[in-house]
Amino acid sequence: MVLFLLFIVFPVVELYVIIRVGSSIGFLNTLGLIVLVAVLGSWLVKREGIRVWTKFNRSVLEGRVPTREIVDGVLIMMAGALLLVPGFVTDVFALLVLFPPTRLVFRRMLMRRAESGMTIMGGFGVSQHPPQSRNGRLGDVIDTDGTEPHGEL
Repeated sequence: MVLFLLFIVFPVVELYVIIRVGSSIGFLNTLGLIVLVAVLGSWLVKREGIRVWTKFNRSVLEGRVPTREIVDGVLIMMAGALLLVPGFVTDVFALLVLFPPTRLVFRRMLMRRAESGMTIMGGFGVSQHPPQSRNGRLGDVIDTDGTEPHGEL
């Protein structure tokens, strides 16, 4: 369903908006506006990227894990990619992701989603089940070199 929305519905909506804007302000003005927003957006991506990179380095030097900065970096890269797609809907979404006050909302959503994907064992969403041995019993441990389980501890 997500792929259907991404590859069918979204481009149709984007094209519809471009046509509507073009019929209102003219083809050349529409084209100019798309280019202007792309240039302005690229400048904003660079500026925000440098800002986040500076915060990332500061966090590392202070000995903190730069979780927020990494998520912000991912969001800024996503905004940059959206700005490469010609259209107004993607540009509006990208600009919302670029501005720090609205990026905070997207960061919280992304972090909540990442936290809900983490396992009860403290992993990063790789598996939702505790480890099992080859014979399927919980609590058995398998060595990382592939040898047989040691049994329960």
